[in-house]
Amino acid sequence: MVLAAEPDFAAPAHVGASDLIVAVRELIDLMGRGGITELDLSTGSVTIRLRGNGAHAAPVRSSIDSPTLTPLRDRPESEFVITAPMIGTYYAASAPGEPPFVNVGDEIEIGQVVGVIEAMKIMNEITADRGGVVTDLLVTNAQAVEYGSPLMLLAEIPDGLT
Repeated sequence: MVLAAEPDFAAPAHVGASDLIVAVRELIDLMGRGGITELDLSTGSVTIRLRGNGAHAAPVRSSIDSPTLTPLRDRPESEFVITAPMIGTYYAASAPGEPPFVNVGDEIEIGQVVGVIEAMKIMNEITADRGGVVTDLLVTNAQAVEYGSPLMLLAEIPDGLT
């Protein structure tokens, strides 16, 4: 995603260097959380051009391209995909050597942590937006992911089995 600021935006004349540094840090954080790879901002005599490493990162081989997995479009309609809300590195556990947050066959609830994505040295918990049973894990631990990358599949819990 590429963002460009409105051309008529003007910063107050009294903005100092420390204020500008704080603003740039906030923009970088926003880029990481929103999956934004480029940002150009010009105001007065200041021009800021930020480029995320998404444009120059090594290609990510999606596990859905693996011959051992059925492509998402061929999955039953009763399965739901949990996707990455940002770009970064996906981790299946809270720390090395710790058990994974979820395994295939686990029943999960809305709001349950199902993984972590590290973006810009910040660990962001990924929570389930619905309950269900994990039917497939589509990424591996420490794999780079893009915004919207499928992470795992959930099936609805059949009535009476909760």
